[in-house]
Amino acid sequence: MQIIDLPPDDPKIIEQTAQLLTDGFKEHAPNAWPDLKSGRAQVTSSLTPGRISRVAIHDDGTVLGWISAIPDYNGHAWELHPLVVRPDFQEQGIGRALVADLEELIRVPEGITLYLGSDDEDNQSSLGGLDLYPNAMEHIANIKNLDRHPFEFYQKLGFVIVGVIPDANGPGKPDIIMAKRVAG
Repeated sequence: MQIIDLPPDDPKIIEQTAQLLTDGFKEHAPNAWPDLKSGRAQVTSSLTPGRISRVAIHDDGTVLGWISAIPDYNGHAWELHPLVVRPDFQEQGIGRALVADLEELIRVPEGITLYLGSDDEDNQSSLGGLDLYPNAMEHIANIKNLDRHPFEFYQKLGFVIVGVIPDANGPGKPDIIMAKRVAG
């Protein structure tokens, strides 16, 4: 496996990446990229100047994973958006490798922080299905993973929960905000 820039002139890899994105979010965030057209639009937008878009490619040329990041706060903070790994290749270190690769790339110019939002649209965590007001921080402090919510994956990589946007995706469907310092 190798991690490379998503090639803007390779329609086969772009299409595979769009399909991966659509399929990868279908189960737990079906409204994120509900069809190939929306997946393709997201992948294409990641190729705009200033953004980072990287793919993990199998030795046979198959796209195994994709990560993208958007600069913010004058390049001091970057939003990881999104990360997806083929389900049949998950838990093999591909997601971890993509995040580590991204951290190296954003650290070089002047990146200090990498952050992300991880939606809970179908009660995968103990924050889902709740009215988080007025005690959002108390709920965050007591968060539990109920059904493989990705927040624990990110915690293993050093991210911490820094907040939540209650009802971001509708009543009881929060966005869990996580961040990590990447500069020494």
